[in-house]
Amino acid sequence: MSLKIETIHELLGYEHLKIAQNPEMFCFSLDSILLADFIRTKPSTKQIIDLGCGNAPIPLFLSLKTKAKIVGVEIQEEVYELGMKSVELNGLEGQIKLLNADIKDVYRLTGANVFDIAVSNPPYFKLNPGSNINKNKYLTIARHEVKINLEQIVTEAKKLLKNGGSFNLVHRTERLSETFAVLKQNNFGIRRLRFVYPKKENPALLFLLEAWSNKKDDVKVEAPLYVYENGEYSEEVLEIFNFKKNEYNK
Repeated sequence: MSLKIETIHELLGYEHLKIAQNPEMFCFSLDSILLADFIRTKPSTKQIIDLGCGNAPIPLFLSLKTKAKIVGVEIQEEVYELGMKSVELNGLEGQIKLLNADIKDVYRLTGANVFDIAVSNPPYFKLNPGSNINKNKYLTIARHEVKINLEQIVTEAKKLLKNGGSFNLVHRTERLSETFAVLKQNNFGIRRLRFVYPKKENPALLFLLEAWSNKKDDVKVEAPLYVYENGEYSEEVLEIFNFKKNEYNK
């Protein structure tokens, strides 16, 4: 059965940026946009890889802030096709390349130790007999560790990154200690950490993290990010939505 694809205009308030979505299959999340904003690019950044790119919201956002080549890896063919449509809609075929492939051993396709930045918005939930799994297989794979787990993603990022390369991740706070342990096992040094709160009165739900390959820990905990204030998106989140190409992510 063919499912309707909806084209969303003015993504992030940038009138020339479009993304292809299918509400019955896959839509990008706010988490991906917060992560893309969190990533620090430099003029020297040449290659970026997004592990589990979905329909390509992170590569699209990053195209606003860097001229680096961006590779996205997505295992689900139908979701990959949405990402390809998004890239084509924006005429970004020269900058963004998507691979319909398994993240595990993707370095065999891309080359090892060639990327300056790796990024992942991974499945948040472990799969166990008591898991509350969505009947929609696309959402299940996106949200649960069906195809890949956290340790495997970090291991692959290590293979892909140059020495000193930056790995950027968004995840749920209950998996923070596990994330630290896995990063240490793979000789990553944690450099930046930011907690995301639904509202000021709520506990943090997510964290944004940057770690460097083969570097020591030197952690900077950044100011908290609040998603909602007074029942509306916070000013900072609205600024992220309205990111413009001529703004530099400092």
